[in-house]
Amino acid sequence: MENTKKNKSLIGDKEFYKLVLGVAIPIMIQNGISNFVSLLDNLMIGQVGTNAISGVAISNQLIFVYYLLVFGASAGIGIFTAQYYGIKDHEGVRYTFRAKVVINLLITLLSVSLLFIFGDLFISLFLKGEGNVSDVEATLKIGRSYLNIMLIGLIPNAVTQAYAGTLRETGETKVPMYAAFIAVFINLIGNYLLIYGHLGLPELKADGAAIATVISRFVELIILIAYTQKRKDKHPFIIGAFKNFTVPTNLWGKFLVKSLPLMLNEGIWSLGVTTLNQCYSYRSLSAVAAINIEVTLYNLLGVAFLAMGDAVGILVGQVLGTGDMKKAMDYARKLTAFTVFCGVIFSIGMAAISPFFPLLYNTTSSIRHLATNLILINALFMPTASYLHASYFVIRSGGRTGITLLFDSGFMLLISVPLAYFLSRYTSLSVLIMMTLILSADLIKCAFGYIMVKKGIWMRNLVKEE
Repeated sequence: MENTKKNKSLIGDKEFYKLVLGVAIPIMIQNGISNFVSLLDNLMIGQVGTNAISGVAISNQLIFVYYLLVFGASAGIGIFTAQYYGIKDHEGVRYTFRAKVVINLLITLLSVSLLFIFGDLFISLFLKGEGNVSDVEATLKIGRSYLNIMLIGLIPNAVTQAYAGTLRETGETKVPMYAAFIAVFINLIGNYLLIYGHLGLPELKADGAAIATVISRFVELIILIAYTQKRKDKHPFIIGAFKNFTVPTNLWGKFLVKSLPLMLNEGIWSLGVTTLNQCYSYRSLSAVAAINIEVTLYNLLGVAFLAMGDAVGILVGQVLGTGDMKKAMDYARKLTAFTVFCGVIFSIGMAAISPFFPLLYNTTSSIRHLATNLILINALFMPTASYLHASYFVIRSGGRTGITLLFDSGFMLLISVPLAYFLSRYTSLSVLIMMTLILSADLIKCAFGYIMVKKGIWMRNLVKEE
C-alpha cells in the first residue's frame, strides 16, 4: 500500500503531462535544432582533422564561460522585465532592457579584452598533457586564430541577448526562436562554404567556421532589431530606449541583487566545467578531442532533460505564485520524476550509439575508442544529471538564488574541482577512471538536493512578498 502511494505521488495524470509537454516540447524543439546544427558544425570541423577538433573545442570552452555570464546577468534582470510587463509598466520594461544592454556590453568588453590578451595562455593550459610537439603547436595556432575571429561575434551577441530576453519576457517567444533558426541555418551554410571552400570561396577550415558563426550572430541581431522597430506598437519598450542609457539608481540596486547571484553561479559553474576539462586534458591531447566528441553527442541527446529543467522552473514557479504550497511540492516531485525518466530513456539511446558516433570524425582509432568509452560513462550518469538539473530549478523557482549558488557552484568549487585537480596532478589514473570518480561525486550532491527539496526551503511566494 505504501509503495502504491509513493508511485501516485511521483506520477501525474494525463492532463498533468499534457500541461508539462506543452511547456517543454517547444523548448526541446528549439534546443534540439540548435544542438543538431552544432553537431553538424562539429562534424564538419571534425573532417579537417584532430588538431582542428581540439583547437576549436578549447576556444569554445573559453567562450562558454562568457556565454553563461551574459545569460546569468540577463536572467536576473529578466525577473523584473516580466513583472513590469505584467502591470503594463512599459517604462520599467525599458529600464530593464537598457540595464541588460549595459551589463552585457560591459561583460563582453571585459571578456574580449581578457581573451584577446591572454588567449595563448588560456589555450596552452589545455595542452599540458602527453602529445606530439608539432600537434600541440598546430592546435594552439588553430585555436588562437579561431578564437580571435569568434571574439568579434561576442559584440552582437551581447545586444541580441538583451533583445531576445526582453521579447520572451514580454510574451513574444516565436520571433527570437525564428531569428535563432535563421542564424543557425546561415551558420551551417557558411560552414559548408568556408570550411571546405565551395563555390569558389577560399578553404579556410576552422577559421571558416568562426567567420560563419560571426556572420550568423550579426544576422540574428539585425532580424531582432528590425522586428522590434517595426512593431513598436506591440513592444513600446523600444520607443526611446536608445535616447539615453539612464536607469534609476534604486532600480540598479534591485537588478543587481537578483542578477549577481545568478551571474556568479553561471560564471563559477562554467569556470568549474572549464577547469574539469583542463584537468582531463592534463592526461593527453587525445583526451581533448575525445571529450569534444562525447560532449557533442551528450548535448544533443540531453536536450530532453535540459528542456525539462526550464519546464520545472516555469510550472513550479507558477504554482508558487498562487500560494498553493502543497500543490507546488506535488508538482516538484512529479516533474523531477519525469525529468529523470527522460534522462534514463536518452541515456539508453546514448549508450546504443556510442560505438558508431565517433566513426563520423576524421581522427585516429585510439581517439575514437576513447570517445566511445567516455560516451558510455556519461550515459551511465545521465539520470544523475537529470535529477540534479530538476532539483536546481525547483530550488530556483522560489527565488532562492543564494541557495542555488551554494548548491550548484559551491559543490563544483568545494568537491568536483579539487577532486579533479588532485586526480590529474597526483595520480596516474586514466581519464576514464578520473571522469567516473568525478561524476560519482555528484551522488553526494543528489543527496543534498533531495534534502533541500523535501524540506521545502525553496517554497516562497515572491509576488505576495512584493
